[in-house]
Amino acid sequence: MSGPVCIQDFEQLAKAKLPKSAFDYFVSGSNEEQTLKDNCEAFKRYRFRPKILQNVSTIDTSTEVLGQKISFPLCVAPTAMNKMAHPDGELAVVRAACKTNIGYTLSTWATSSIEEVAHSSTTNSPRWMQLYIYKDRDLTKRLVEQAEKCGFTALFVTVDTPILGKRYQDIRNNFTLPPHLSLANIEVKDQNQIMDKSKGSALANHVKNLIDPTLTWSDITWLRGITKMKIIIKGVLTGEMAKESLKYGVDGIVVSNHGARQLDGVSATIDALQEVVAAVDGANCEVYLDGGVRNGNDIFKAVALGAKAVFIGRPYLWGLAYAGEEGVQKVLNLFKEEFESCMRLMGCHSLDEVRTEKNLVVHESYFKSRL
Repeated sequence: MSGPVCIQDFEQLAKAKLPKSAFDYFVSGSNEEQTLKDNCEAFKRYRFRPKILQNVSTIDTSTEVLGQKISFPLCVAPTAMNKMAHPDGELAVVRAACKTNIGYTLSTWATSSIEEVAHSSTTNSPRWMQLYIYKDRDLTKRLVEQAEKCGFTALFVTVDTPILGKRYQDIRNNFTLPPHLSLANIEVKDQNQIMDKSKGSALANHVKNLIDPTLTWSDITWLRGITKMKIIIKGVLTGEMAKESLKYGVDGIVVSNHGARQLDGVSATIDALQEVVAAVDGANCEVYLDGGVRNGNDIFKAVALGAKAVFIGRPYLWGLAYAGEEGVQKVLNLFKEEFESCMRLMGCHSLDEVRTEKNLVVHESYFKSRL
């Protein structure tokens, strides 16, 4: 039997290996999972209009994100508690990202410490920190300071989680972090709720008790005052909010619905992308996308519609569960091979060409409107 050939294969292999509670935590979305399904399905509504006879024997897939070069426009999104998937957890993921020369983002809720991840980074590939802002601002400040001290160059501030979305599977499973694991960057006294097996999702209780629901734009200003790292806000889905973010000098925006794990019924990220890109046109603000990216064709579509790069979460978790660092590497290589193939089949030689050529990717309504 051949090995996995697509992300769906990796998912099935991961499902066979992981405990049900862990797999359900990683795979599920919020409520009825309308947005979870649509994140992937929406990509299929965008179609290619390829060029032909373009001599694509040589192509360049590299690009820059936040001033640092990466091998192709894919980066590792922050996902929590990677050691539930494999004992090497986040360390296996960052090593694979370094070998591929792509950006890596560490979750606040990682099961490996900021220092461990920094020491496991074997190249100068970009290394960033995702941040939840806690009610305890001293804790938040310590996280920021430690990341900066360890060479992380940007904060990806999650702005869509004043409370945790209702995730039916976690509630049914009474989800809690396994007792042999801990949130490596959060003090023990702040982890009681995430270890509580009494009722419902322990993570939801952690967020309810410790994450600050009073956040406003002024908190972005506060972060500016305590760090020299670049600041990206993660969780923007509208042009209005994108324009508002420019007033606070953010360096980037992630068009994200939190992997469809927060508010069910919001738009798929690929559908929201062009509105956000248009809203920040001309500003010194990069736009990225996460959610629903499952193959190299999806990367091409997002870049053609204005994304500087895309971020993946679940796909590398499936690789991690399947075979640790080797599995993550296989997933990243698969995306890169598929993206290179798509570029050649589309008749494109560089990312600049993908971004500037008009109508390489169009919504399926484009064809109906021309009848």
